[in-house]
Amino acid sequence: MNSSNDRRRNGSTVLIVDDEDDIRELLELTFLRMGLGVRTAGSLKEARALLAEHSFQLCLTDMRLPDGDGIELVREIAASHSDLPVAMITAYGSMETAVLALKAGAFDYLSKPVSLDQLRALVKSVFALPAQSAEARSGASSLTGDSAAMQQVRGMIERLARSQAPVYITGESGSGKELAARLIHEMGPRAGKPFVAVNCGAIPENLMESEFFGYRKGAFTGAEQDRDGFFQAANGGTLFLDEVGDLPLPMQVKLLRAIQEKRVRRVGDTVEQAVDLRLISATHRNLKELVDQGRFRQDLFYRLNVIELRMPSLRERREDIPALVESLLDKLAGEGGETARPKLSARAHEALLAYAFPGNVRELENILERAMALYLGEVIEADDLHLEPGEAERAEGDVPLTGGVALERESLQDYLDRVERQAILDALEKTEGNRTAASRLLGVTFRSLRYRMERLGMKDSGI
Repeated sequence: MNSSNDRRRNGSTVLIVDDEDDIRELLELTFLRMGLGVRTAGSLKEARALLAEHSFQLCLTDMRLPDGDGIELVREIAASHSDLPVAMITAYGSMETAVLALKAGAFDYLSKPVSLDQLRALVKSVFALPAQSAEARSGASSLTGDSAAMQQVRGMIERLARSQAPVYITGESGSGKELAARLIHEMGPRAGKPFVAVNCGAIPENLMESEFFGYRKGAFTGAEQDRDGFFQAANGGTLFLDEVGDLPLPMQVKLLRAIQEKRVRRVGDTVEQAVDLRLISATHRNLKELVDQGRFRQDLFYRLNVIELRMPSLRERREDIPALVESLLDKLAGEGGETARPKLSARAHEALLAYAFPGNVRELENILERAMALYLGEVIEADDLHLEPGEAERAEGDVPLTGGVALERESLQDYLDRVERQAILDALEKTEGNRTAASRLLGVTFRSLRYRMERLGMKDSGI
């Protein structure tokens, strides 16, 4: 059953594991035309023997084999040959199998009948990995901090960059979810292709389909020319869906189909377009709770949450604050064209170490930017930081610190809800209860404002 062919230009060899002669032959001919060496196996036993004797740069395995299933092989390769990318060949429409393979450590998957275009795209991605990873390995250093939490995040990002599996990034607002997504893209084989970031909560519901999938000229009033959507713009690269939990249910159905089929149809078009992209999603909300509440589709959640990356809050890595302060002050001074940047007094450092940071690193940057604009003299003092009074008291010693961690007087969610509720009330007061005007004032969509008010129990507030 085994076959081999050493006619290759770059010394790379592919292992094909499939018990169907015609599939093996088709794949072998395709790889040979691409200048790759090929060895084939028709069973798990034969594949294991080849893996023990030879070095491979890519493995393709079918799910169903005479003496087991491909998932077993994926797990074995992930455990014993961690540098070998492996892709699963699945039956048409078998998304559960594809997700299981990705969770087990597969690089990507292909559906039968195998599309040669998708196969070539997969191969090009795999063989771009070594050069890209070597050049971009230091990219994760832009996630400042040497805490155990950040070391774990950087290591996870390096591993995720080698895969094409969908990644689901969780974490509080301002914790660096988009930065992590960009690093996964930049350290992977798609680095030279587009990275398209989309804030799902900022798109009006009636425009979502055309924004995501594009439209044909004349599809609706105002469609004066053909236009690509986010999926087409990200073709070959990475599509990052931020705040994916804000997607309405009808759009969730369309998104699920596009992910499963790897094809999209523009509004007003009669044909579909194939798209090849890496999908990364993020949210600060608990999608599992939304699934339980019937507000997020379970099948879409299962498809997005293949590999989860959790970004820690700044409160969880307070030991990184001094390094972050130095890095951010350098950045802000450079952006402002200043020849020298200020330093923080010891008291200012203490105040920052004691602060709760509900807005995480983004809030720290805003605090420092404001302080640099307003401070007098050569040193930024604690008063120049203008921290929330309730939080600043901690720097005065009113609330003891243990191990550098401040004891909080209310939960983070309660604090954020209180701040958000007050901001909405202030906006509604300024606009005399006009929610449309208030949403513009707050910089959010009307739909987003309506949802936030419902979540905060303000729907029947009488405003």
